[in-house]
Amino acid sequence: MMLPESFSHFLVGFTLLVSAICWGADEPPKIIAHRGASANAPENTMAAFRLAWKEGADGIEADFFLSADGEVVCIHDSNTKKTGSGRLDVKKSTLAELRTLEYGSWKDPKFKGEQIPTLGQIIDELPEGKWFFLEIKDTPEIINPIAKILAEKRPNKDRLVLISFNTDVVRACRKAMPEYRACLISSLDKFQKKGNQKKYLEQIESSGSQGLAFKENSAATKEWLAEARGDDGILATWTVNNRDSAWRATERGSDFLITDRPAGLRAELDAAFQE
Repeated sequence: MMLPESFSHFLVGFTLLVSAICWGADEPPKIIAHRGASANAPENTMAAFRLAWKEGADGIEADFFLSADGEVVCIHDSNTKKTGSGRLDVKKSTLAELRTLEYGSWKDPKFKGEQIPTLGQIIDELPEGKWFFLEIKDTPEIINPIAKILAEKRPNKDRLVLISFNTDVVRACRKAMPEYRACLISSLDKFQKKGNQKKYLEQIESSGSQGLAFKENSAATKEWLAEARGDDGILATWTVNNRDSAWRATERGSDFLITDRPAGLRAELDAAFQE
C-alpha cells in the first residue's frame, strides 16, 4: 500500500526524533558537509567549507594527503587531475607546486582561483562548536605530521574525528593521538556474503576503531550496526542526500549524516517535522 506523501514526510521527521531519543541523543543526527557543501561549491576547498558553515552545517568532512615537502593538504585523490587545472601527483609535489594550479573553475567559473587548502588553514577557520571529520586518504606516514598540527592548533578534541578506510591508519591514530576519536570507514558492500559480517567486526576491533562510518546503501542491519558502533562509539553515514536516505540512516542509529547538500537536506528534514 502506498502511503500519502505528506504522511511519508511526517514519518521522516518523526523517525529522526524518535531515533535521537532512543540512542540517547539530545537532538536528531548532526548534518556534516561532505568535502564541504560540495553540491554547490568545489569539493575540498575553503569556498566549500565556508559555504557549509554559512548553510548551517553542524560540521565538515575533508580528505587529506601528504605533499612532498611534508604539508598536510586537502584533496580527495592522490593526484590533481579531477579538481585541479592540471595534473600533479600530490606526494611528488610541494605545496608551492600544488598551488600553481587552481581548484575551482571545474565546478563553476565563479570559483576560479581556489587554492588547495592545508589542514592548518582549515582548522584556523573552523568555527567554534563545529564538527570536523578528518579523513586520511594517505598511508600511516601522514599520522605524525597531522599529530603535530593538531598539537599546535588544538582543535576541540570532542568535535574532531579521525577517519580512514585503512585499518593500519586507524590503529596508528589511536596510538599517536589518543585524545581524538578515530573511526574506520567501510562501504560494507559485501555485507550479505557469508562470513563478512564477522570479518567486518574483526576489522573494527583490531583497528581499535571507536565507531564506524558506513555507506548509506549498504545492507547492514540496525542490530549489526549497533554492535559495530559499540557502547561509546559513533555511527556516521555517507552520502545522505535526500529524505529517504536520512530516514534509513537515522532508523539504523546514525549520529551523523554526511551530505553533499547540507542546506537542502536540512530544509527537507525541517519541512518533514512541520508536516
